[in-house]
Amino acid sequence: MRKPTNYHNKQKKLNIQVIVSVLTLTLLAIQENIKENSQEEFKAKRLRLLTALPVLGITIAELLIFSGRMGAAVWVHIGIVISLSLSDIFLKDPEVHRIYQALMLLPVLRLINLSMPIFFETTLYTFMFVYGPLAIPVIIIILHQRDSLEQIGITMKNFVPYMLIAVPLGFLLGFGEYLTIRSGYLIPDLTFVNLLKLTFIMVFFVGLVEELIFRSILQSRLEKALTVREALLITSLMFGLMHSGYGTFQEILYTGFVGLIMGLAFYKTRSLPFIAVLHGFVNVFLFGILPHQLNILPGL
Repeated sequence: MRKPTNYHNKQKKLNIQVIVSVLTLTLLAIQENIKENSQEEFKAKRLRLLTALPVLGITIAELLIFSGRMGAAVWVHIGIVISLSLSDIFLKDPEVHRIYQALMLLPVLRLINLSMPIFFETTLYTFMFVYGPLAIPVIIIILHQRDSLEQIGITMKNFVPYMLIAVPLGFLLGFGEYLTIRSGYLIPDLTFVNLLKLTFIMVFFVGLVEELIFRSILQSRLEKALTVREALLITSLMFGLMHSGYGTFQEILYTGFVGLIMGLAFYKTRSLPFIAVLHGFVNVFLFGILPHQLNILPGL
């Protein structure tokens, strides 16, 4: 039997050193990966916490409106706007700033809505005074967020099929909401001119501006920062709560459900025209056609 030579001994030592080196590098890589994962998890948790704070504040303000405490709700919303505006001083995370810009539009929408004089009756033209000025900060934030047109849903892809779907789906959702709140009509009759005015305002003022806020800006931003599921849930929750002024919990639940449907539709189609027209026609049926037609039917 041959005895191991010095060469063989050196070769074994070299092999052992190579194995040890590989194991050491592997362990270091694993440790570094664990650190990176821990940092990513920490950043994700921090982002969720910083997102939850203004969402909670908006929720509290809207619940105050729901309970009839308008004055307190106004001050909470003002505090949220100021806090989100000044957050740039203390937080240096660009992603958080973009989320806060999107969320800031919700208290601004509510404050503009509540700023209408109390003697100003809720007529069709009220929506123009609310959503017209709101379009200015919406456009500014869209430009500042620097998302592509495709990301915010500005596309004419499949326009005709989507329009054909939007009207009947708008009827179904509008009918469900009418049964929930028994809304009155915003036009005196169903003449062509009145229906045209109602459709124009509900699609190009209410539907377009609200969907820019909730879907194009807020949902799109949350999809990037969080998960799609979280983005849909938060956006739907906010959409439902922003209807707290109707004073019924059923309306908050129903509009939250409608917001979820619209959010899913936007996520799947990435078409702002589709969602804006769908939203607009929900309101056309809710505040125009259904109150006139169903009021003449017994039991409805």
